[in-house]
Amino acid sequence: MNTKIKTYIGLLLILICSSCDKDFFDQVPDDRLQIEDIFKRRTTTEQYLANIYNRIRTQMDWRFDNSFESLSDDIDVTYNDMAPFQLNIGNWDRNTSVFNRWGHYYQGIRSATFFIQNVDLNPEVPDAEKTKWKAEARFLRAYFYANLMMQYGPVILMPEELLAPDATIEEISLPRNTYDECVDYVVSEINTAIADLPLTPVNTREWGRINRGMALAFKSRVLLYAASPLFNGNTDYADFKNLDGTVLVNQQYDANKWKLAADAAKDMIDFGQYSLYMERDADGAIKPYESLKNVHLTDWNSEVIMARVSDNFGPDKMGSPRNVGGWSAFGPTQQLVDAFFMSNGRPITDPASGYSETGTTAQDTRYYAPGTSNMYVGREPRFYVAITFNLSKWINNDRGSNNQPVTIQMYSGGNSGLYNGRNYSRTGYGARKLVHPSTTLEPDRIQGRLEVQLRLAEVYLNYVEALNEYDPEHPDIVKYLNMIRERAGIPQYGSEDGMVPVPGGKDAMRQAIQQERRVELCFENLRYFDTHRWKIAAQTDGGDFYGMNIEATTSAGFHQRTVFETRQWKDKQYLWNIVQDELNKNRNLVENPGW
Repeated sequence: MNTKIKTYIGLLLILICSSCDKDFFDQVPDDRLQIEDIFKRRTTTEQYLANIYNRIRTQMDWRFDNSFESLSDDIDVTYNDMAPFQLNIGNWDRNTSVFNRWGHYYQGIRSATFFIQNVDLNPEVPDAEKTKWKAEARFLRAYFYANLMMQYGPVILMPEELLAPDATIEEISLPRNTYDECVDYVVSEINTAIADLPLTPVNTREWGRINRGMALAFKSRVLLYAASPLFNGNTDYADFKNLDGTVLVNQQYDANKWKLAADAAKDMIDFGQYSLYMERDADGAIKPYESLKNVHLTDWNSEVIMARVSDNFGPDKMGSPRNVGGWSAFGPTQQLVDAFFMSNGRPITDPASGYSETGTTAQDTRYYAPGTSNMYVGREPRFYVAITFNLSKWINNDRGSNNQPVTIQMYSGGNSGLYNGRNYSRTGYGARKLVHPSTTLEPDRIQGRLEVQLRLAEVYLNYVEALNEYDPEHPDIVKYLNMIRERAGIPQYGSEDGMVPVPGGKDAMRQAIQQERRVELCFENLRYFDTHRWKIAAQTDGGDFYGMNIEATTSAGFHQRTVFETRQWKDKQYLWNIVQDELNKNRNLVENPGW
């Protein structure tokens, strides 16, 4: 069966709920008749489970509050009337409700708990299938808690017995659990679910349903975050306490947390059901550009662990420049552009990298036209996959002539640069990584594919990061980091030609791993949380942000580093504000520090 057909059949369950009465399915039925209505028939029970799945949020349209990518140091959202722009320049107080996930995920937690408690009532579903469904709901409940923890830190672990709809404010006023208690609970729930989850989809209808690989991979993310500086011995949170004086973030650094994170990632790697996605030429050599581009575009390829259905309007329309019918709504920052390596595997700050910001090239390549700044010449394949830059060639021939791709001009008056409208990048760059080359715009014909939310490359990077922190001499650090670099088409650390030496020491290796993670996983909704959990956001997320000089009317004047925005940072932003309405509902709920 065609892969695309498999995908849409398999994820049909998740889509069913879009036609259901969401108000009904968001409720916990509070009388016997409603319980019997839901759990009497297989169809309504499965619809209820589908609605729990539907709490997994899309991460695609960064203009709004769908993705934290727009708040990271990697991206600018072009439009100043959108929430991300306003937050980045400091228009943010404790009552700001955009990006507020508190109620969304707690509704999912409540629904999952209710499902676990009542699915056994259904007479039409075999016991073995009920067991699997409960494991799916159990994982989803843990997933929702973990996403709350990424944003808010320590949260409230709800009792297994649901509170009655008419519970008093005293009964619902539960204090926050410590962060470590939350981690222990989430990991325990994932481990419990793993025992009853299938290794792989049992048939095409199960594509997209929670399986063991998803659970193992997500556990590695949870434990990596728990080991990171924001939550592992962070003395800045010594006064972050419940009303009874309970300290909510541990004050003693525990190196063993890194070991737990490394072990979890290695368990996923050894699971053996996934591999890095690679396309090869006739001689068997890796084709880096095609591999890196299509890992997001080939449904359920060997690397994809977790994905969801999305309309993909966000990446395609917002990531495409105006000349091909896009809106240029997402502008990569100069900080991100500078993070990509050169083709020789060295960072641009390395004197041996060959990087230059002077002059232009006369070359005409698949990636750029003659006259392109040397800033963009000789960069690694991931750069050309991810970034639209001045005089780069577009990814299809839809708007070109003579069956050739159009050359994108990002300077003022150029075909996709500054003009009297609003669809131009303020940084002078575009985010093309997730744009499908088969999509055509005006009229919009968005090519269908999945939204990849977790892939094996992340697990490899989780593993090497954790290993470096507790066992920096472990050979697997270089081994798995080099597997990422090999697929990316750049020289490996310590290769026989000596082109790129292995970073010397734990600190240098940490910096190398963080840079590799940034470029490999850019635009995948991880950078914002990475800078926070590493506790470096005070350096990365505030101050002057740079792009090119988009007001210049020629390419020569365009290639000048120019401040496009000055972002505001306050340390309270390491954790998200809890809106006052939630605080009013719970007398024992303390606000996050600084808010």
